[in-house]
Amino acid sequence: MLDISQLRKDIEAVAARLRTRPYELDVAGFNALEAERKAVQVATEELQAKRNALSKQIGVLKSKGEDASAVMAEVAQIPDALRAQEACLADIQARVQQMVLDVPNVPHASVPLGTSADQNVEVRRWGEPRQLGFAPRDHVDLGAPLGLDFDTAAKLSGSRFMLLKGPLARLHRALAHFMLDVQTGEHGYTECYTPYIVNRETLTGTGQLPKFEQDLFAAKKGGQEGEGELLYLIPTSEVSLTNTVRGDLLKEADLPIKLTAHTPCFRSEAGSYGKDTRGMIRQHQFDKVEVVQVSHPERSYDALEEMVGHAEIVLRKLGLPYRVVLLCTGDMGFTAAKTYDLEVWLPAQNTYREISSCSNCEAFQARRMQTRFKSAQGKTEFVHTLNGSGLAVGRALVAVIENYQQDDGAVVVPEVLRPYMGGQDVLRA
Repeated sequence: MLDISQLRKDIEAVAARLRTRPYELDVAGFNALEAERKAVQVATEELQAKRNALSKQIGVLKSKGEDASAVMAEVAQIPDALRAQEACLADIQARVQQMVLDVPNVPHASVPLGTSADQNVEVRRWGEPRQLGFAPRDHVDLGAPLGLDFDTAAKLSGSRFMLLKGPLARLHRALAHFMLDVQTGEHGYTECYTPYIVNRETLTGTGQLPKFEQDLFAAKKGGQEGEGELLYLIPTSEVSLTNTVRGDLLKEADLPIKLTAHTPCFRSEAGSYGKDTRGMIRQHQFDKVEVVQVSHPERSYDALEEMVGHAEIVLRKLGLPYRVVLLCTGDMGFTAAKTYDLEVWLPAQNTYREISSCSNCEAFQARRMQTRFKSAQGKTEFVHTLNGSGLAVGRALVAVIENYQQDDGAVVVPEVLRPYMGGQDVLRA
């Protein structure tokens, strides 16, 4: 959520920066609500001043032994008028809040301008795509004999789900365990096991609600049809990890807080009809090892670069060629002030595809969650929150299958994963 005081101070400057996303801020609507708010506040202050003045007048009349009943009757009407003004002010503030909740974050000054992924800026590459010496097959054809089963998944749940069996199921699990070990053992994140189902307040805190409700899977908690609390399956453990500090007043010495979790993620993929319909690239359910940092504002951009490096290390250990891309203003997510994507090389597509996205949300989520810290000087301010994939497990599985494929359809197990595979070094049908 944006800083409302900044909107009041210089809304045109904020609106100009948001247009680069592109997003058109309703300046006139906000200013109209502000005018209403100011009018109500003035009326409230006038009523309070009138009450004080009349109360003094009552004291003076009584001290003189004069009749104060008329003035007392007038004062008695003021509380009802004040309550009406308070209700009016609460309604205006709720409308302002609702408006601001739908506004995306302001891009950082270092983010390149652009309207689509075509304007993203490549920062660096690592590794050279392997020369296979034969026409590469995609992960769907390679995976089917090894335990990748879309037909049974469709029977169970419908399209955009997968079932893994045998060696591929174990390789998928090995990837997740390996990623967790790297993030906890080498990068200092604390491993967490989080709920997969969360309430509305939690998703509002990290920005998925109210704007992106159509992208979520929802379920009623008990009760009959139309009754019971509405809960949501997490689209990423960023939601649950970041919200662990919701409403907290932290100590400066507590920062940074570094958390990681391996969870399934659930996304309805609303608006993605027809995109990546083949294979595992875009699924309703997929696994991810998420990394989250709660940072001091002055150090959050150093933390972002660090987090990107933490994701890169995983790809390097797996021996997977990748590139790092700085997203332009028009390709960033709703909550992000700055985002880097890591894109892994997929031989069958002859291109790089996203496998990690690392973002600094600055204080955008912290304002929604009301998460602050108290500095050594006693000043209270909002923390900055960052999140990233370390990595998407399913897409890492796709990359391993395609990059380590052999001419006979076998898949070599990357060396770092072999201890998690009981020493197995090749997957064969």
